[in-house]
Amino acid sequence: MRRREFIALIGASAAWPFAAMAQEPGRTYRLGLLWPAASQADQLVTAFLDEVGRHGFIVGKNLTVDFRAFALHPDRLSEYAAELVKGQVDVISTAGNMALRVAQEATKTIPILAITDDLLGSGLVNSMARPSGNTTGVSILAGDLDGKRQDVLIEALPGVRRMAALADSNVTPEAKLNVLQEAARARNIELSIYRIATGEEIAVALDRAKASGATALNVLASPVLWTHRRLIMDRAAALRLPAIYEWAEMAEEEGGFAAYGPSLIGVFRDPYGRQAVQLLRGIKVADIPVQVPTKFELVINLKTAKAIGVTVPEPLLVRADKVIE
Repeated sequence: MRRREFIALIGASAAWPFAAMAQEPGRTYRLGLLWPAASQADQLVTAFLDEVGRHGFIVGKNLTVDFRAFALHPDRLSEYAAELVKGQVDVISTAGNMALRVAQEATKTIPILAITDDLLGSGLVNSMARPSGNTTGVSILAGDLDGKRQDVLIEALPGVRRMAALADSNVTPEAKLNVLQEAARARNIELSIYRIATGEEIAVALDRAKASGATALNVLASPVLWTHRRLIMDRAAALRLPAIYEWAEMAEEEGGFAAYGPSLIGVFRDPYGRQAVQLLRGIKVADIPVQVPTKFELVINLKTAKAIGVTVPEPLLVRADKVIE
C-alpha cells in the first residue's frame, strides 16, 4: 500500500489560535445543523461533534445542537433554516449548495459554516483567504475530481465502450457533464448521463443505465447521492455494475468497487470541525479562510470486484493507495 499526498492551494494558513477566544463560563452555546444526513446518529455528525467536543464544546453540557435533516424533505429547507434562525443559534452548519443558499437567504448575521463543492466558484463566498459576509467553510472540490474518477474507471475496465454517469440535476451543471462526455468520446467511449433530483429516482436510473448496455458507472459528487449511497451500492452490486465514488470510505469501508477522493470523516473532523470551534469562540468569519482537502486516495475494493466478476489490471492496483482484499 502506498500513500500519496496532493497539496491543494489554501487561501491562508490553517494554523489558527484556538485559545485566542475561550468559552464563556456558564454559557450554553447553540449549534444549528442543516444537513442532508438522515439522523443525528449519522457517522459524519458524530465525527463532527466529537471534534467540536474535543475542543470544549460538549453536547449536553455547554452545547445544544438543533438538527434539521433535509435529504428526505428538500422542499422544507426554507422552513428548517427559518427555525434555526428563530432559535437564535450561534452558528449554522450546512452541507451542500442548496442548504447553504437557503441559509444565506435566511440570515445575514448568524455565521454560516458550509461544506460544499466549490464555495468560490459557485459565488457563495467572494474570497478564499478573507471571506466577507457571514459564510466560510470547506470547498471539497469533489466535482473537479469527477473527470479523474472517470479516467480511473476506464483504466480499471479495459475495453469498456459504454459507461454511465449518475448526476444530481440540482448540483452538477450541464457544462461539466458535457466535458465528461467529450472526454469519454475522445477515448471512443459512449457516456450516458442519468440525471436525478430525488432519491426515489435512483433505482430507475440505474436500471436504465444497465439496460442501455453500460458496463461501468461514475457516481458524481452530490450530497443527495451520498445520502443514498447504500441504495446505489446495493443496486450496482445487483446489476453487476462496477461503480466509482467520491469519498475514500465508500470503497474502503462500505463496499464500493472503487473510490477516488479525500476521507470524508477526516474532512468533517478537520478542517470543518476546527472551523466550527473557531466560530463558536467568536472568531470573525473574515478571519477564518475557506479550506480545501489536501490529501486524496485511490481505493480499489477487490472483494467487490470479485463479487461482480471484474479483474482489475495490475498497474492500477500498484498505483492505488489502498487495496481492499
